[in-house]
Amino acid sequence: MEFQIIWFILWGLLWAVYFALDGFDFGAGILYPFIAKDEMDKKAVIHAIGPVWNGNEVWLITAGGATFAAFPTTYAYMFSYLYTPLLIILFALILRGVAVEFRPKAVTDTQKKLWDIGIFLGSLIPSLLFGVAFGNIFMGLKFDDSGYYGTLFSLLNPYGLLVGLLFLFTFIVHGGLWISLKVQDTLAEKAMARAKKFWYLQAICAVLFLILTAVFTNLYDNFLKLPFWFAVPALAVTCLLVTGFYIMKNKRGRAFISSALFIISLVFSGVIGLYPNLIPSSIDSKYSLTLFNSSSSPYTLKIMTIVIIIFVPIVLFYQAWTYKTFMYKITEKELKEEGY
Repeated sequence: MEFQIIWFILWGLLWAVYFALDGFDFGAGILYPFIAKDEMDKKAVIHAIGPVWNGNEVWLITAGGATFAAFPTTYAYMFSYLYTPLLIILFALILRGVAVEFRPKAVTDTQKKLWDIGIFLGSLIPSLLFGVAFGNIFMGLKFDDSGYYGTLFSLLNPYGLLVGLLFLFTFIVHGGLWISLKVQDTLAEKAMARAKKFWYLQAICAVLFLILTAVFTNLYDNFLKLPFWFAVPALAVTCLLVTGFYIMKNKRGRAFISSALFIISLVFSGVIGLYPNLIPSSIDSKYSLTLFNSSSSPYTLKIMTIVIIIFVPIVLFYQAWTYKTFMYKITEKELKEEGY
């Protein structure tokens, strides 16, 4: 039982880290066509995420792999019930990766425009659909022992779309802050201006999320049983407000860190509310997939725990080194020297 709880926490942590890291890549890709008006600006935005975006996606593979290994039943049902939106997300991620790599090599204006569209759509679609997917999981999917009764369009319900918009605006703010840290002059100011505008939309969605979560989900039940857990969503609210404060003060580094902490605490708020469910059933709780009825054997979880204790610190060290190495302002001279 203790390994099941450990892996439930790790499951939430892996998703939280993924959204905090790849979230700014998504946001940068969404803002890309709106703030980068000339060729040099476009090269600068791509170069801002170029050294780190594929490393950030490792956490998606890790989160998916952990779900498969620790909770194989949940993995199987999730990729069955949410097959269409997850497949769309996969294709969008492939499109984004190809576009980011091939855009600097484009020769004609047509090629450049096509890759620009690929970067934008490959960032926009996952941002929205990840939120929609988690919003529907928070609500509970319509399934029982006979199967799933929903469709792609039933997932696009008001609450699911609200969470999708919350994810979308959060990533845009996160991406704008990242770009402002990496580039210079007018482009950095444009990125900060966009982050400021979308922060207001993010805050509105966050307020609606807090209210409508009480109407459409049972996430607050665990918090009411153990009120000290309210500290986590309270931290999320605080981080959101602090992000806005630092944006107004033009403290870009602090705003970015606060934004990352908001994403992590927001995801953990959802995970705490779900416990012990991984995919709740909206028909009857007896059909819900929980960490207890969908996990691997205790021996498997024990081996996985040993593996993750050994290798995750290595991955963290490598990513920390990568960020430290590439944490510098991008200049026009550098772009020309590197062939961008």
